[in-house]
Amino acid sequence: MHATVESALDPRTDALAGEWLTLPETAERLGIKTNRIKQLISERKLLAVRREGEPMVPAAFVHEGQVIKGLSGTLTLLSDAGYSDVETVRWLFTADDTLPGTPVEALTENRGTEVRRRAQALAF
Repeated sequence: MHATVESALDPRTDALAGEWLTLPETAERLGIKTNRIKQLISERKLLAVRREGEPMVPAAFVHEGQVIKGLSGTLTLLSDAGYSDVETVRWLFTADDTLPGTPVEALTENRGTEVRRRAQALAF
């Protein structure tokens, strides 16, 4: 259970993800309370990592007022494959020519099956 955000971000991964949101900003975009954001993070339905000491969520995880479809299942698969939170962010935002684009872009475009297939393959 990842109730707290334990990973600090390296500059390369930070740059890959682009825009970041604080937990209150994420809550505002989703139209829910900050405590609910913390609950979503602890349930692995959303991911936050520490940036400058503060837990932050990649803005790309929120699209049209909702957490992008398929994110939760993908987070679970990557966690099961042994990925840390920072490694998960790096994987989600690294271009994959076979998708094409990044896994997070594919999730946003409702191509989650392809993303989960690749994430499942990492576990073997």
